[in-house]
Amino acid sequence: MQDVAVGAASLIYAGAVVNAFQVLPGGDALIAQRTLAWPSVFLFACLSLPLLVPFLKRMLARYVWLSFQAGFGQTPISVLTGVGLLAAAALFIYWQVWAVGHGGRYPAGVFSGYAAGIGILAAQAVLVRALETVPEVRAQIEEPPS
Repeated sequence: MQDVAVGAASLIYAGAVVNAFQVLPGGDALIAQRTLAWPSVFLFACLSLPLLVPFLKRMLARYVWLSFQAGFGQTPISVLTGVGLLAAAALFIYWQVWAVGHGGRYPAGVFSGYAAGIGILAAQAVLVRALETVPEVRAQIEEPPS
């Protein structure tokens, strides 16, 4: 589920960037800076910090494990909820880009925020892979539902 979320979020982001290049004013250099350069800094920070800072790594790994134990990502409802949240975030980005053409503010922050979210999702995916290598955790993951 984590890998699917990262993939879906990345595709949504890529579509939003393509849309931004078609809609936003200011030239390609400005658009690239606001949709790719600065957001990549946030993505990298939100991916690397939870994996490098032990306290953050423990907190995120605990969150991932508790989410698994609660059944998130394992039932149709929880998968649809996750996809719905990604879709809502995508709609927000597209709305922000559209609003610029109608007198709104330049949407630089929304791209950085979404990129940061992708970084956190990617860190969770890495931690899931690490958790799967722990024999006790693996046994619980492979245990058939009762």
